[in-house]
Amino acid sequence: MTIRILIADDHGLMRAGLHAMLEDEPAVEVVGEAASGEEVLQLAGEVSPDIVLLDINMPGMDGIETTRRLRISYPQTRVLILTVYAEESLLREAIQAGASGYIIKRAAEEELITAIQAISRGDIYIHPAITWFLLKELNPDTKPKNDALHELTPREVEVMGYIIRGFTNRQIAEALYISTRTVEGHRASLFSKLGIKNRVELVEYAEKKGLLK
Repeated sequence: MTIRILIADDHGLMRAGLHAMLEDEPAVEVVGEAASGEEVLQLAGEVSPDIVLLDINMPGMDGIETTRRLRISYPQTRVLILTVYAEESLLREAIQAGASGYIIKRAAEEELITAIQAISRGDIYIHPAITWFLLKELNPDTKPKNDALHELTPREVEVMGYIIRGFTNRQIAEALYISTRTVEGHRASLFSKLGIKNRVELVEYAEKKGLLK
């Protein structure tokens, strides 16, 4: 089954880049492009996309309001937010508006297809760097204040998400645009803070904390 995609971003180069990423995927078809929220709503009625790749920061109607209106007018269409902002407040607003996914533009090449596939199955996909924000929002009382997770820096949380998903140090470095040595440093630091020795123990720890659900 082909997944129909509508790309929405006010930057033409970004739309072209996303289109290029998707055109070689046999299970994906780009059915339209939009440069504003108003255009998204109009095209959604014309081309019936399964998923809208939607930037938050657009002229006129922003991505949050566009998501809200899409979910009301076209409830069968899912929204994948694609943004430069790794912020808790925006993630919360996007999910509350009805978005099914939230990924960061700098990681789009590595995550885009995975996110699209997850959303098409009815799952929610959140970029690893900000998954913890959503977890805190949905389960505010499940984590004690002295939990070691609260000692991790945002970058360590981001690296942890990639490690859990099986990325190598080199792959993480390429995804985050940092050096392999820097990744190794973050990895050693988060392992030390969590009191674990390897990836297997990290996955077990994440499962116990409910981070894999």
